[in-house]
Amino acid sequence: MRSRRAEQYAGLAVVLAILASAAVAGVEAIARLIHPSAPGDLWLLAAAGVVGFLGNRAAAIIRTSAGRRLDSAALIADGDHARADAYVSLAVVLSAIVVALGAPLGDPIIGLAITAVILRITFSSWQTVRGRDAHDRQ
Repeated sequence: MRSRRAEQYAGLAVVLAILASAAVAGVEAIARLIHPSAPGDLWLLAAAGVVGFLGNRAAAIIRTSAGRRLDSAALIADGDHARADAYVSLAVVLSAIVVALGAPLGDPIIGLAITAVILRITFSSWQTVRGRDAHDRQ
């Protein structure tokens, strides 16, 4: 369809989805700092994190590559979103390890760190989408 307007809206929607992910991660991390509770089934949690990382990393590579090939800022931003999800999955693995080692407060602290990473990816994706928008107006 190659509609510039649709591309801009799709890119904005992806950036907003990444921002929403950061907000949810941040709120959950703060809630766990205020009301500490260690996650259960740590081996299952870690395994899910590994599977999530592998799937999201593959999706990020495919989407980013396709976005560059198709010159689609929205698809590149969607690849950034998948990359953010891959980092979250790695953080889940790290949280499971830290909690298993006896540091339950490590879980929300890691959650805050991953929130910062997702916010950085949000900013980068916004620059990609906005940069393309400015490029399209020239």
